[in-house]
Amino acid sequence: MDLLEDAKNFHSELINWRRHLHENPEPSLEEYQTSKFVQDRLNEMGFANIVQMARTGVVAMVEGQEKGETVALRADMDALRMADEKTTEYKSKNLGITHACGHDGHTSMLLGAAKLLKKHPPRKGSIKLIFQPAEEGQFGAKKMIDEGVLKNPTVKAIAALHVNPDVPTGYFTCSANEACAASDSFEIEIIGQGGHAGHPDKAKDAITIAAEVITSLQQLISREIDPVSPTVMTVANIQGGTVNNAIAGIVRMAGTVRTLDSEIRETIDDKMERIIKGITEAFDAKFSFHYTRLYPPLLNARSLVTSVEKTVKETLGEERFQISKPSTGAEDFAFYTNEVPGVYFRLGVRNELKDAVYPLHHPKFDLDEEALPYGSAILAQWALNQLENN
Repeated sequence: MDLLEDAKNFHSELINWRRHLHENPEPSLEEYQTSKFVQDRLNEMGFANIVQMARTGVVAMVEGQEKGETVALRADMDALRMADEKTTEYKSKNLGITHACGHDGHTSMLLGAAKLLKKHPPRKGSIKLIFQPAEEGQFGAKKMIDEGVLKNPTVKAIAALHVNPDVPTGYFTCSANEACAASDSFEIEIIGQGGHAGHPDKAKDAITIAAEVITSLQQLISREIDPVSPTVMTVANIQGGTVNNAIAGIVRMAGTVRTLDSEIRETIDDKMERIIKGITEAFDAKFSFHYTRLYPPLLNARSLVTSVEKTVKETLGEERFQISKPSTGAEDFAFYTNEVPGVYFRLGVRNELKDAVYPLHHPKFDLDEEALPYGSAILAQWALNQLENN
């Protein structure tokens, strides 16, 4: 059974699926036509009992010859609210929306895996195919879990792949344990007292206080956090003042914190508040501070990393797999791996000759479509291997 050869036989179909999705992108929780497209393709393949959940999500089952455990494969379907600046014939038709993160490729590859698995079902057990909406900041994974996607039947292990424009086409990478960072957000308000710029002694300058806060928060990362536990803090937005001859009485800041260590994540908001409080009190000012935990860290199950490595090497060769460093980007696949053992790996889609060189979330992002059969084959083969090896 050569799944890769089978996938290559319908390569043109994979390309057509991907280009259709790329031309017709839809943002989070608005993937109505994308959802219909996926359901139509699954119906054509002969899938029955297709379930829709979380508004636009789609779930289908590949049933084995005998009852057994269930593993799952997940692809995200939503696009980003940004312009498509490519000049390709399949450029986005929807103004201000584009698949700049490769979710059109993910959806197409999972459809390809569905086609392979329909032809080569597992001997024992079942495979749940999860086409998920709203990965880009709208908690689609959590919505799917809340509606029972990991139950009936219970999912024992789950896998997902993501395209990687930094790695050559057809090469796979996977982090050994920590794959993606937790992502949290914060909002800070420094409350001073406005006044005339020529008489700073009669005011409490919120901008200078905010500057002290920003500098000290960076020292928190460099001096109070274990340097071998990567942590990122970014003040990404700051607003204060209106004219050039008046001292600002209020400054508002917002940003993000990325952590790979769960213990650091649990304590960093208290450390931040201590610093903000100390600085504002020293300048006789006040503050408000709000910290919101968003995405948990994405942790790969080590045994499943080994299973991906084995699948890739047996299918493509020893040189096609490499262990990679964790990313401080966030990924809502983490909600699945918080519930069941999971593995998140990446597929190279970089090809300089095709101008597939731009990073994710870039308005000119594109992927080398030669990668599509590789993704379909490895997803399908991994699922079959998991059930065969229990």
